[in-house]
Amino acid sequence: MSFVQEWQRLDWDDVKLSIYSKTASDVERALSKPKRDLEDFKALISPAADAYLEQMAQQSAVLTRKRFGHTISFYIPLYLSNLCANACTYCGFSMENRIKRRTLTLDEISAETAAIKKMQFDSVLLVTGEHETKVGMKYFRQTVPEIKKQFSYLAMEVQPLDQQDYAELKGLGLDAVMVYQETYHPSTYAEHHLRGNKTDFEYRLETPDRLAKAGIDKIGIGALIGLDEWRTDCFYVAAHLDYLERTYWKTRYSISFPRLRPCEGGLQPKSVMSDRQLVQLICAYRLLNPEVELSLSTRESAQFRDNVLPLGITSMSAASKTQPGGYANGEPELEQFAISDERSAQGVAQAVKQRGFEAVWKDWHPAYSG
Repeated sequence: MSFVQEWQRLDWDDVKLSIYSKTASDVERALSKPKRDLEDFKALISPAADAYLEQMAQQSAVLTRKRFGHTISFYIPLYLSNLCANACTYCGFSMENRIKRRTLTLDEISAETAAIKKMQFDSVLLVTGEHETKVGMKYFRQTVPEIKKQFSYLAMEVQPLDQQDYAELKGLGLDAVMVYQETYHPSTYAEHHLRGNKTDFEYRLETPDRLAKAGIDKIGIGALIGLDEWRTDCFYVAAHLDYLERTYWKTRYSISFPRLRPCEGGLQPKSVMSDRQLVQLICAYRLLNPEVELSLSTRESAQFRDNVLPLGITSMSAASKTQPGGYANGEPELEQFAISDERSAQGVAQAVKQRGFEAVWKDWHPAYSG
């Protein structure tokens, strides 16, 4: 049993029709309930909910403060390699893009971690292209333990792995894994994943199951907003979260909101999400689930991130570089995508403080559970 079986019971067109059929009465009913279900979530992300955005935002802010207080967790991505054996239409690392390729050595990683530590970060997200032979388990066995020595919390965003690999990496210090389905629509998925192991839709869809069974502390999920109709894709994310929490209740979960950003290849979004609609989505997730962590990256502008901060977001990246060697020796031509919020880590932290929040540089430590 995995989420694949639950996914097979959902019909994309039926879900889409159901979302767009929701009325003001459905939205009001959802807002009046102390606990919402997936049908309520459909109403909250529907066009009908736009008129209720202020009420959604107020309730979302209250729920977030009740569970997470006035804190925002900070993390930073560390790009280890831009080698990739997949051809994906939306990614700057796609094997078909003619860019310089680079994989960091242990010495280069040491320089990167030193630069990151100077910025105060104690939570790092390791990112690579998906290349299982040159940037696979052999590479991770060498690098993960060395990086873990420098940080209390270590997350990864790499190619999907088998359950035993995740269990091994957990023993080496891995705490969390972010794995995004990109889109839950299989034909759209096939349209954008042309070559490589990433063409296996169901193996990727089952990755959170394997992660939870391996005992990984936190799993991040999400859709790449813009590949297909955003409301429907984001409902599938909510359904995926609902399944995971029911099945693997000891695991923590997070949701991210990556909107398509400019990259080598220049794919244009099929479904454009406005800033107002992203606010609506953030609030809808919070109203559905008061416990889930909601993360907003530097893909979004400084102004947007500052304004949406109180409404439901619990973690943010800062000072991000999206290329290998970006912190110690920046080479923009190697980047995966262009960031939007280019402020320093301290600049973001100051903006957070000015809005009455505290920047938290250290994520949960396993020792706290002892």
